[in-house]
Amino acid sequence: MIDNPYSSFDIKGKVALVVGATGAFGSVAARTYAGAGCKVSLTGGNKSELEKISDEISKVGCENLLINERPSSEKECQTIVNATVKKFARIDILVVASGINKVSKVDEMSPDTFSTVMDVNVTQSWLMAREVTKQMKNQGEGGKIVLVSSARGLLGHPAGYTAYCASKSAVDGITKALGCELGDTGITVNAIAPTVFRSPLTSWMFEDNPEAQKVRSGFITRVPKGRLGEPEDLAGPLLFLSSRASDFYTGHILYADGGYTAG
Repeated sequence: MIDNPYSSFDIKGKVALVVGATGAFGSVAARTYAGAGCKVSLTGGNKSELEKISDEISKVGCENLLINERPSSEKECQTIVNATVKKFARIDILVVASGINKVSKVDEMSPDTFSTVMDVNVTQSWLMAREVTKQMKNQGEGGKIVLVSSARGLLGHPAGYTAYCASKSAVDGITKALGCELGDTGITVNAIAPTVFRSPLTSWMFEDNPEAQKVRSGFITRVPKGRLGEPEDLAGPLLFLSSRASDFYTGHILYADGGYTAG
């Protein structure tokens, strides 16, 4: 008998590093960790937005650190990790939520655009996972690494998503490879793959005007749950992947998509 199964999800006091904390998923992660009692290191390139997130989670008593850096090179990633460790002495959880999409038909997309999407979504995820793995290994107590994929890592899209789909498929590959590579270290590596959920970028799809209703209804016909995602739909999966509850779960892509990829 398990006396207190809820304790497996307890991450109070853990140190969470959220890379890309001002983005749609990154801000969800920051709020989730703050609400769960973590100490949170926030990173991103938009200082004013970082300050807003920092102020918000500070109001619920979350001790946090603001790092105005993007993981654009090995040096920047080292700076992010070193600053977090200097402040909190350790890193227990990493979420890499930074990413971009450049929509363009393949015959109209420049090689530079393709390379940029791959660099931000793939190389920078790998670089952050690399630096944090070093720190977690030195700590010798395992850890949790959560990357951000997408339903588009599994499925194509007709609008011009060759770079984005390729990048998220690559993130899936990194997740699986690291899950195997780090299996005996106590470090789990998984990814969350959402589909459309409410954010500043998608808020127009939730409006009641005819255009939004048309796009939304067309998309929802392919979602078994019959609705678009909300930020809180991602909090539960994230908490699972960040806690002891997922200690025997690694190298997996968790599709938080209302069943979209199941059909």
